[in-house]
Amino acid sequence: MSEFYVYILASRYRGTMYVGITNDLSRRMGEHKSGAVPGFTKRYQVNRLVYCEPYASIDEARTREHTLKRWHRDWKFKLIEANNPDWRDLTPDIV
Repeated sequence: MSEFYVYILASRYRGTMYVGITNDLSRRMGEHKSGAVPGFTKRYQVNRLVYCEPYASIDEARTREHTLKRWHRDWKFKLIEANNPDWRDLTPDIV
């Protein structure tokens, strides 16, 4: 059974944020960190993993991703800070 992740990246403490989904968080973070994928995260240097949630199914993960993408910034700040108050880059924990 595959596992899927909904994750939030930030450029810095309370900076620009990006909500994404993947089935391989380690690989995906490597792509974000290296700037391998052109687009928003590369352009704005949004590559600090500050939050993630595992899901058993792609449908659950997509639903959660869609919900988080519609949240206000302050709601995302509260979610992140409840789990990662220092906005530490969590990438080393998953690699």
